[in-house]
Amino acid sequence: MKKHNEYLDSISVEPALHRKIMRTVTEPQKRPYQKRTVFRYVAVAACAVVLLFGIWIIPGFWGDQQQANGLIVQELENQQPDRDNVPPLSPPFVPIVPPDRTFAAIALNYVDTAPLIEPQWDVPDPEAAQAARGANDFAFRLSAALVNNIGQDNFVVSPYSVWMPLAALLNAADEAHQPALLEALGIGGITPADINRAVSRMLFDLTNENARQWGWDEALQANPMHIANAIFVDRNQAIRQDFAQTFMDYFRGEMISVDFLDPVAVEEVNLWASDHTHGLITEVVQDFDPLTVAAIANAVFFSDRWIHQFDPAQTQRDIFHSPAGESAAYFMQMEWPVTLYFEDERVQVVNLPFMGRGGMKIILPKDRDAAGLLASMTSEYFERMHDESVFAEGRLMLPRFSVENTLDNLTDSLIALGVPLFNAAEAPLTGGLIKEDMPVWLSNAVQVAMIAVDEEGATAAAVTAIGLAGSGIMEIMTTFEMICNHPFVFILHSYTLDGGRQVLFTGVVNRP
Repeated sequence: MKKHNEYLDSISVEPALHRKIMRTVTEPQKRPYQKRTVFRYVAVAACAVVLLFGIWIIPGFWGDQQQANGLIVQELENQQPDRDNVPPLSPPFVPIVPPDRTFAAIALNYVDTAPLIEPQWDVPDPEAAQAARGANDFAFRLSAALVNNIGQDNFVVSPYSVWMPLAALLNAADEAHQPALLEALGIGGITPADINRAVSRMLFDLTNENARQWGWDEALQANPMHIANAIFVDRNQAIRQDFAQTFMDYFRGEMISVDFLDPVAVEEVNLWASDHTHGLITEVVQDFDPLTVAAIANAVFFSDRWIHQFDPAQTQRDIFHSPAGESAAYFMQMEWPVTLYFEDERVQVVNLPFMGRGGMKIILPKDRDAAGLLASMTSEYFERMHDESVFAEGRLMLPRFSVENTLDNLTDSLIALGVPLFNAAEAPLTGGLIKEDMPVWLSNAVQVAMIAVDEEGATAAAVTAIGLAGSGIMEIMTTFEMICNHPFVFILHSYTLDGGRQVLFTGVVNRP
């Protein structure tokens, strides 16, 4: 009571209002609905009965359920193939995946995905290093096979997005065709098991898994790259358990059930592509062959800022000398007091590093034949451009550019590279992918890729869909000037511990 009086005395209140408030505080309140109290007591009693019943029944049920789940997990773990001593996660129960997003053969027959393999600085892996070099070798051979057909157009491809699903299919190819596929992928002499481990190590590095595992600060955890793999399987078919588990463990692959005779299957694949490229690529396939029993897909998305960004105020309009004639372009400008620079009788090269990791090499051919230059590129020449770079002071003029294309001729290029999986007569994937021993081979391959480069950085994305049918020391130079006002080549790369600079995208700008 004293507290109420002191509070009311401390504020300005009229005497009549003061007396009304005090009566409300001090007088007993009337309760016109006394009958409600009876109902409250009844409700409380009912809740208490339900609670006591729950306390009595739930522990027994939960214990039985936990014991049953433990037996299921133990039985399934005993069925798993040898995963090269990579310790699997230990789930407390078997995850139940909605049936419309998987298929019956594996809905209840797998344990959680094994963790990605972490490369160690002091424990080199020769097979993983060979696989990384082979992926780069494949990158330039595939680029050469595709770039010959571009004419005067621009061109971009992600060879890595093609290499990875083909590497996954090594686990489904029959023994007679595995050596040829290994050679085509640039990794002859090592086994599919070696490739699986190498891919896991690549994904660990490229997706910045280390930063997340060690809980580094948010800026270091930021990852400019997203890589996804999936296999779409006809709902009337069942995938082999060993392939499904390997695909999940080493490739972080997901399995999705579709009806390839229904046009909705096209929508599902394209929606998956859009989801994994932040909406940049929304249409990869337009239809499926009636014989399609599965489709394997890969998506790569990259977006990062330059360490040294171009000043937009310095961007100016100028002439670009394209094969089709002169055209206007907006040129970004950069002047370095010191940067890495390579030059020989054929090219000028600078590397634009990203904030996260890796960079983009801008390669300006002196004969202005960018397509011819990319067609002749090798992984050895690519490495030489880095190893023999020198510190130099210089100036770069580079046009803003954006390139997007659909590679409908990917199938022919892969056949020309020696990929042996397109042979319908021999059906090289029989027995390795689909549970029944029905003949399976690759029917077609397509990729949609894009890249955009401006003053702040670069964004690139690619989705590959492959159908499977069934029945040194540096010294200071003086100065350089690199004016990219005619066709040039770009190579977007990132870093892995095993392979160093991993080639992700290659391309030609014939007209910005």
